[in-house]
Amino acid sequence: MLTLNSAIGWWARNRRDVVALSLAGDTITYGEWAGWIDRVAARLIAIGVQPGDRVNACGSNSLAYCTLALAAMRAGAIIAPLNSRFTAHELREIVEDHAPRVIFADPDQLEKFASSDVPVEPLASLNALRCGEPVAVAHDPQPDACVVIISTSGSTAKPKGVMFSHRSMLSYITANAMEDSALRDGGGVIVVAPLATSAGMVQLIHYSVMGCTLFFEPHFDAQRFLDILVEQRIASFAGAPAFFERIAALPGFRDADLSHLKTVMVGGARVTRDLFDAWAAKGLTIRQSYGQTEAGGNSTVMPGFLAGEFPEKCGWGGIFTEHKVVDSEGRELPPGSEGQILIRGPGMMIGYWNNPEATAQTIRDGWLHTGDLGVIDEQGLITFVDRIKDIIISGGLNISAAEIERAVLEFPGVEEAAVIAAPDPRFQETPMAIVYGGGPIDVGELVKHCNARLADYKVPRYVAVRSEPLPRLATQKISKPALRAEYREAHLSLPRVR
Repeated sequence: MLTLNSAIGWWARNRRDVVALSLAGDTITYGEWAGWIDRVAARLIAIGVQPGDRVNACGSNSLAYCTLALAAMRAGAIIAPLNSRFTAHELREIVEDHAPRVIFADPDQLEKFASSDVPVEPLASLNALRCGEPVAVAHDPQPDACVVIISTSGSTAKPKGVMFSHRSMLSYITANAMEDSALRDGGGVIVVAPLATSAGMVQLIHYSVMGCTLFFEPHFDAQRFLDILVEQRIASFAGAPAFFERIAALPGFRDADLSHLKTVMVGGARVTRDLFDAWAAKGLTIRQSYGQTEAGGNSTVMPGFLAGEFPEKCGWGGIFTEHKVVDSEGRELPPGSEGQILIRGPGMMIGYWNNPEATAQTIRDGWLHTGDLGVIDEQGLITFVDRIKDIIISGGLNISAAEIERAVLEFPGVEEAAVIAAPDPRFQETPMAIVYGGGPIDVGELVKHCNARLADYKVPRYVAVRSEPLPRLATQKISKPALRAEYREAHLSLPRVR
């Protein structure tokens, strides 16, 4: 059967004693993990979870969390991870939209669901099922059934739920395996992204289906990552450029043995020549990637043999994935022209949860409209230029400017607000709020107000208070281009407020 769980079962027989997951020294083999997944799936069914039901999870990366994700799929349910950095206010909207059968959460997250009518259980309770007798799960998974909903921040104030099926995720994984042989025979992969994000959940599914060993880390620590890369002989490493920059800045980087690394990829921001050269000195070619959650992950990765010549470009698409650039009327543009990037491929989402209008706007005539600006050159190589969608990417995490603006506008005295990206040495981008109220605005209280409504990484680190209304376009929309130009260097003089 063409399902994700079939692959785990295959590795449980063929790589029974190979470590599947490792976190903080705790490891579990494929043989052990498959049994744990089945026992948790059986428990979900026993407490009333039925095919198509949503199962929310809110916590830090753990072996139990990974197991719950695969167990929900095995039971025919849909795993819908929740960002543990979100406030109760943010989570309430998502839970109401998902209408889950049950929520599993870490102890420090339980109080966020105190007002919910949905049953909430500790994620750690699943550890009791780690060992036990084999069980038969009374469900036959269907390849085209939705199995994952990943909340994503785009240009709208509210997150949208991106849906994937067994088939769509397996199509993405199969295409990647055909293009890159680095992990066909397994190998180590290091993962720092939270399971609540596309990067975290997709990597869990992707690399476990390929029979790899996944090393999860609760947070990014450059020295710890370098140690794992060396000691565990990691075969593939991917992340935001900031991760690679901080590792390269370590005193031990120059002499570290990274000869076993076969693939290094970055996404979320451009590769600078200095960064490329730092890793090239170790014999490693950083390859720029491009994609988005709705595309299933990376839709294109720069070929290694061209990356040195064009480190800022993202390749020409996958083996089964096409790209084109179109104008505002949807007409395909000639090479060298800037327009919206469209994607067509087997790994695309099957739609947005509970949002047929947004689905119809995003997927048209089989093409995914990314909301990103790009250029395709004469060779077919893609260069990402900018985002049409109003999002900020901070440390690899997407932040909706509209979501922050909604929170800022709820603060007494604020009449107009716009949020743009400010440069940040650690995360590359961070939110800057520009506000107007016609009177005094207490910036400290505004930040406290945002802290109560937004996850910490979304709260503006800079606030500019204007004495006059924000500039507007002819359509009377606030002119973000004018604000970006006016406040391009404002972070150098504004106090950092958090």
